[in-house]
Amino acid sequence: MDLYQGLLLITSIHLLAAAAPGPDFVLVSQQTLSNGKRAGLLCSLGIALGLSVHILYSSFGLAAIIANSSSALWGIKILGGGYLIYLGISGLKARARKSETISIPSTAKRSALKTIGLGFLCNALNPKAPIYFVSLFTIVLSQQTPAEHLLIYGLWMMLLQLAWFSSLSLLLSRPRVTQQFQRMGHWIDRIAGGAMLLLGFKVLATRAN
Repeated sequence: MDLYQGLLLITSIHLLAAAAPGPDFVLVSQQTLSNGKRAGLLCSLGIALGLSVHILYSSFGLAAIIANSSSALWGIKILGGGYLIYLGISGLKARARKSETISIPSTAKRSALKTIGLGFLCNALNPKAPIYFVSLFTIVLSQQTPAEHLLIYGLWMMLLQLAWFSSLSLLLSRPRVTQQFQRMGHWIDRIAGGAMLLLGFKVLATRAN
């Protein structure tokens, strides 16, 4: 798979994954609605920076492991493809949530650095992220993949994450938009689930070939 094909695949799946409501979504919503757009944008920056932790150990760690082992590569692809299929099935089972507003706790104004740090820790400490990123990189990973391509993929994912949550922060200055996102959340989950299911089968089909 060449660089541009890899970027296209990663863009499609990662945007859907980012759009699905989760801890990052809730945090950006809380910060935007309680402390304003500036806080939401700073928090979005922290989330994008937190992504770098997962990208570094996933991409370069995997590259080091499989550099001289085709068996390790196939094993990782099977595990990654299986996990993508699991995520896909879970997403397709998503049901509509009852309409409710996001709970906004009483928070004091934080400095810019602390707000960025809040977003960074929210993403970096997400326990589900390691498996997700390892699975995602199995889609484009091969023994011929140059290390610089993995770096480009990682930086691109950080830019996508920053762009999505920054846009979300601007939109969420209107509470009605937040409620609409919640009502549509199960459809986002289902679309993302379908995409992950197809990609999981693609990874396993590559192994079979």
